[in-house]
Amino acid sequence: MIDLFEKDSLFSLMERARTKRDTHWGKKITYSRKVFIPLTNMCRDTCGYCTFVKDPNSPEANILSPEQVMKIVKLGERKGCKEALLSLGEKPELKHNQAKEKLKLLGFTSMVDYLAEICEMIINESSLLPHVNPGTMSEADILLLRPFSASMGMMLETISKRLNKKNGPHYACPDKVPLQRIRTLERAGKNKVPFTTGLLIGIGETWNERLEALNLINNIHREYGNIQEVIIQNFQPKPDIAMSSHPTLDIEEILKTIAVARIILSPDISLQAPPNLHPEHLSYLEAGINDWGGISPLTIDFINPEMEWPEINDLSQRMSFKGYKLRERLTVYPKYIYEKKNFLSSEIRTQISKMDTKIAC
Repeated sequence: MIDLFEKDSLFSLMERARTKRDTHWGKKITYSRKVFIPLTNMCRDTCGYCTFVKDPNSPEANILSPEQVMKIVKLGERKGCKEALLSLGEKPELKHNQAKEKLKLLGFTSMVDYLAEICEMIINESSLLPHVNPGTMSEADILLLRPFSASMGMMLETISKRLNKKNGPHYACPDKVPLQRIRTLERAGKNKVPFTTGLLIGIGETWNERLEALNLINNIHREYGNIQEVIIQNFQPKPDIAMSSHPTLDIEEILKTIAVARIILSPDISLQAPPNLHPEHLSYLEAGINDWGGISPLTIDFINPEMEWPEINDLSQRMSFKGYKLRERLTVYPKYIYEKKNFLSSEIRTQISKMDTKIAC
């Protein structure tokens, strides 16, 4: 791919991105008030940058029970949360007998079946909206989860096949083959699911591979209209991972990627970057983001547990000094509630109807 941004300065890219953001989204920057529920930390993939996944033989390996899930959900309700973010390792039962046996004790044969049951329970027993991150999904998986999931997500991460080779971060990770992840995005589109995806930057991909991934996401959205938001997430090294000595990206590289993402992507796709993964996250506002993603007043970021969420009122105040307003949103964006009405199930619509309409708008 020809780099059309090669001759642009960072300043000019950020200016273009801000203008596009301001035209479509204004200067109200949103976030979703969530609880983070790590349904299982077992996985059949072993990514070189992951600390979330635990070996099945570890005492930390776990599948949360329905009672444990609902305890977190109820605590979240009391804290004013609206989203239940359910994250889980991909298909651990296909590789690990321990996961298979734990699921059997719960009465299930697959994590997706169990996840669907948990989502239905959350809808029936709380006011929260489930957002699920189960990884790659078949069409059957999507149809099973759709009735009780307000939205779904899976990071595309990269389209680079090189990173699946030996010594790469995705080596021996069957669910990180780019084609499988692209197929999941397309299946979600065909089945009208509001979907979150994004790039994990700084894991060894090239600049042109980032551009190709952004264009691919945008083309899927043009076809199906289902990409509600794109995340630009920077890799963070940790001491207990295979990539512990891998360098981090400097802030200029992160800002350039955010700005170019805003320029490439359709203006109706929300652009977010996590506020807990870089101390200079307020500069993201000048690069064109309109959303911070989920921020929890209760649970840690289990994917990056060492990186604390900003305190919501403090973030709002710091933003106001720069001329921006922080506003809460639901896990599913307004256009899928009020315009693209066939993207939500009747169960999800009923749940939303019980919520504060000021949040839903």
